[in-house]
Amino acid sequence: MQRQKQLADWLKGQLPDTPFELAPASADASFRRYFRAAFPDGRTFIVMDAPPQHENCRPFLHIAKLFEDAGTHVPHVYAQDLEQGFLLLSDLGNTTYLQALNGGNASVARGLYESATDALIKIQLASRENELPLYDEALLLREMSLFPEWYITKHLQTTLDEKQGVTLGAIFQRIIKNNLAQLRVYVHRDYHSRNLMVANPNPGILDFQDAVYGPVTYDLVSLFKDAYIHWEEGQTMDWLIRYWEKARKAGLPVHEDFGEFYRDYEWMGVQRHLKVLGIFARLYHRDGKEGYLKDMPLVMQYLRRACERYVDLKPLLSLLDTLEQRKSQAGYTF
Repeated sequence: MQRQKQLADWLKGQLPDTPFELAPASADASFRRYFRAAFPDGRTFIVMDAPPQHENCRPFLHIAKLFEDAGTHVPHVYAQDLEQGFLLLSDLGNTTYLQALNGGNASVARGLYESATDALIKIQLASRENELPLYDEALLLREMSLFPEWYITKHLQTTLDEKQGVTLGAIFQRIIKNNLAQLRVYVHRDYHSRNLMVANPNPGILDFQDAVYGPVTYDLVSLFKDAYIHWEEGQTMDWLIRYWEKARKAGLPVHEDFGEFYRDYEWMGVQRHLKVLGIFARLYHRDGKEGYLKDMPLVMQYLRRACERYVDLKPLLSLLDTLEQRKSQAGYTF
């Protein structure tokens, strides 16, 4: 409550002699919290509370400007106090893509995803080297290492033997080799239905403070292999092809052959799914956020399906079968 009082006092200083009501807007998996300030004239703003001992607002401010300059709809920063960790932002509304898509309306989904890929292309076209941290081997490996640390050891309560550890390490290197061979653009890193808002224009884009400069397929995996909502592969394939055609016309660094592009997308997905399973396990076991448990099976489904398709990923599928004590199933391989 003391922290909230500090925030309210700061906001009064930004907008003196203007009464407002402050209510929780949302929270995320970090220490950040968001409040909606509502004014008598109908205006609303979002106030970010990012305790400086836990959160650094500078990346958020830097990336917000990059993405806003690219022509996408991100929160506009009206005021900032980095010492206290407060930001006054424009309000992108309270309807996430996830909420809008859960109705299952095909035309709504088609329009929202078209807007999302159009915005993503704008971000990618604005990409420049040395603006954002590099999505390099060390970061890719650190993310995947969350899988054995938190999913295997903590969640499954299993310890890999030496041979399994060597196998997993070799698989990680194959995945990283593919990821690093892809051409680079700005990568949001969590471009999915919980971080995209139904707004005018669509989408409103949130939670981009961890953006990096990395593989061109990464955000597409976040969007179409979303941990929180599932679409049939035929549907996501259609959306992915539409993105690929627009990206090629725009001059983005995507493969001219869609098959090669799709393979990169799948292999990038494997890296992300391993990371996400580790993160969800950590959120549950370390942070007590059990809501993420229900999202694990879909992520594992994505991971297994990709591993079933590619010969070089079969050792990972065999390891997953062992960990889950199940028999592997036949599937298409490439």
